[in-house]
Amino acid sequence: MPRVPDVSVVIPARDAAGTLPRTLEALAVQTLARERVEVIVVDDGSTDATRTLAKASDVVDRVVAIGGLGPGAARNAGAAAARGAVLAFTDADCFPEPAWLERGLAALEDDDLVQGVVHPERDPGPFGRTVWVTAPGGLFETANLLVRRDVFAALGGFPPGLRPGGGKEMGEDVLFGWAARRSGVRIGFVQDAVVRHAVFERGPLGFVAERRRLSAFPALAAAVPELRSALLWRRGFLSSRSAAFDAAVLGVIARRPVAALPYVGFVARDLRRLGPVPAAVRVAADGVGAAALVVGSVRHRSLLL
Repeated sequence: MPRVPDVSVVIPARDAAGTLPRTLEALAVQTLARERVEVIVVDDGSTDATRTLAKASDVVDRVVAIGGLGPGAARNAGAAAARGAVLAFTDADCFPEPAWLERGLAALEDDDLVQGVVHPERDPGPFGRTVWVTAPGGLFETANLLVRRDVFAALGGFPPGLRPGGGKEMGEDVLFGWAARRSGVRIGFVQDAVVRHAVFERGPLGFVAERRRLSAFPALAAAVPELRSALLWRRGFLSSRSAAFDAAVLGVIARRPVAALPYVGFVARDLRRLGPVPAAVRVAADGVGAAALVVGSVRHRSLLL
């Protein structure tokens, strides 16, 4: 008889050859007994060696291939192929600590869905891209998320996410998590089930350009109004910094420079902590982000600044 695992780890991957081997190495040293774990890699239309690496790994039990449909669809495909009573989601640029699965399963004794801590693998540079999750914030990041498979099926899996500017899908995890909360699913947060996220260094242009993706956040706030209380600043602003930037712009236009003082405080802290060039780049990024939020607010008829 083939073994029936307790938990199925689902890893969506697209062009992840640079990080996937480390993800699989981390899963190979989990403290949970190997026979209790099933690992599924979903190749979402990769053009590099992702699928070859997954198939060659002794850790991977199954490789599922789909045609570039996005991370939500990839996770759904992996869940459909899974046999475990629990689905554990992480990403191909994430490296779970050895006790991740053991502690995540223990948390599910009291809850139906749990999110865990995510730390960068190292301190990022001033323009580095990575993920931090240190407390429940309402985004339900799938870098570290475990859910009972029957609950996942009852919720219908991950819905289609948003594609700002036709780019990479985002927000499907937020939509899924709030659908779970609204349906009465028991949701927890576990501090000692930790995943490390890769750090991707980039230049100033890449850092600024990524802020264009904020155009999707007004649509996300419209789809999940609860985010205005759970995550957003004073319900109408992405953060206190975005509010300060908007006030500074209005102050300049109205010739009331005192309105810019809160934002000047943010810039001064960046100057002390990062230096003049990163501080200037962050000002440019704030401008691009503010413009993206205005465009998204108009397009989706959901004000978020």
